[in-house]
Amino acid sequence: MKPVVWGVLGTAKIGLEKVLPAMRLSAAVDVRAIASRSEAAALDAAQAHGIERAYGSYEALIADPQIEAIYNPLPNHLHVPLTLAAAAAGKHVLCEKPLALHADEARALREAATRVHIEEAFMVRHHPQWQRARELVRAGRIGRLRTVQVFFSYFNDDPANIRNQPQAGGGALYDIGCYAILAARHLFEAQPFRAVALVDRDPALGTDRTTSALVDFGQARHLVFTVSTQSCPYQRVQAVGTTGRIELEIPFNAPQGGQMRLSIDTGGALDGSGIVTETMPAADQYRLQVEAFSRLVRGLDAPAWGLEDAVAQMEVIDALWRSERSDRWEAVG
Repeated sequence: MKPVVWGVLGTAKIGLEKVLPAMRLSAAVDVRAIASRSEAAALDAAQAHGIERAYGSYEALIADPQIEAIYNPLPNHLHVPLTLAAAAAGKHVLCEKPLALHADEARALREAATRVHIEEAFMVRHHPQWQRARELVRAGRIGRLRTVQVFFSYFNDDPANIRNQPQAGGGALYDIGCYAILAARHLFEAQPFRAVALVDRDPALGTDRTTSALVDFGQARHLVFTVSTQSCPYQRVQAVGTTGRIELEIPFNAPQGGQMRLSIDTGGALDGSGIVTETMPAADQYRLQVEAFSRLVRGLDAPAWGLEDAVAQMEVIDALWRSERSDRWEAVG
C-alpha cells in the first residue's frame, strides 16, 4: 500500500525509544515530521531519527498539509486538546494511553471521531502473545475464565518526571493501571459493572504510588490488580480458569523484535510440572500497532478499537477514582 505520512507530537521517551524506531522499520509508514515546544529539541530528534522536518510548535506540525496521521505521546493532560486540534485539521490520531483523564473528556472526541480515526495506543493488543492468550481462552483451553490477576510496577520517585506530576495526569493508575484494565477487558471480552480501589498516595508528590483494585465483570469473573510507581520493577499476568491457567511473563514491555513465551498449565500441579510453554513468533508490538493504524487510514482494515473502547477504559478508571473517595464499590459507567 502507499505509505501513510506521519507526524509525531513531542519528544517523549516512548516515542523516541520505542515508536519511532518501529516506524522506521515499516514500509507502510513515512515519518515526515516531529514537533516540540523547543525547536532545538525537535531538530535534535529529527536528526537522530532521519526525519525530514522539525517544528518548534505542535500547531505548526498539525497545520502541515502533507501529514495524514499523527502519533500523540504528549503528557496525559494534553492528549485530548491536541487530538482535537489534529482532528480539526483532518488528521487521524493514534494517541498514547490513557486517552483522557476521565470519560467525559474522552467523550468530547466523539464528533471528531466521525470524521477521522482516533485510537488509543495500546500496543499490547497487537502482540502475538496477547492474541494467542485470547485465542486459548475462547477455545476453552483453561475452562471458563474466572480471574485475571495483574501486577505491574517500577520505581520512579523523581518529582521532575511527568509521571509524578498529578496536574499532568501522573500516577500509577493512569500510567500502568490502564494496562491491567485492558488485560481483563481483552480476555473477558466484556465491560465490568463495578469496582473498588485501595489507593496509597505519595505525601510529597500527591500521585497514587500504589493502587490495588478488585473489578467485577459479573458471572463470577474478576480482575484483581496492583500497580505501583514505587516498587521494584515487575510485571506478570495470570488468567485463571476452571481447569487451567495462562501466564504471560513479560506482558507489557515485551522486548522489541524478540520472541515471547506463554505458559499454559492445565494439570494443576503446584510444583509446575504440568506447565506447557509456547514460544510466540518474534514481534515488535509498536511496529504492528503503527502498521495496523496505517492500514486503517488507507481503508484496508475495519476499525477494531475505536473511540468507544477508550471511553469504556476511562469509565473503569473513573469508577476507581470515585471508590478512592467513597471507600466503597462504585458502578462503572
